[in-house]
Amino acid sequence: MAKCSKIHNIVLLRQTLRRWRSRAAARAAADDRAVSVPAGHVAVCVGSASRRFVVRTAHLNHPVFRELLRQAEEEYGFPSGASGPIALPCDEDRFRAVLRRVSAEERRGVPAVSSSDVAARPLLPRVAAEELVW
Repeated sequence: MAKCSKIHNIVLLRQTLRRWRSRAAARAAADDRAVSVPAGHVAVCVGSASRRFVVRTAHLNHPVFRELLRQAEEEYGFPSGASGPIALPCDEDRFRAVLRRVSAEERRGVPAVSSSDVAARPLLPRVAAEELVW
């Protein structure tokens, strides 16, 4: 009788392990989807804690973002072929203020810069802004 009980316990243990593995795999797949960046967006890391933000690529043409990108290039450089988020040299509060400003200007329809400004050239010259964000 004890032998039958041991086999039953082993079967139950194997079933429990299978359930745990399938749940862990489903959770890992959900985490992978959450980490990916949607089309038309770019990931940036900000602050000493490297807080990750996902920003619309259309925002990168704004003069404030251009200045942050220039500072990041001076401080960290942009290695070719690098993947992952762009590190920006500012604290989270300043970055949140920049996001609020850019988003508010976009909602009001305020152009980022005048057309005569040399810095107004888009970062992606052959791609229309409408194509960048869905």
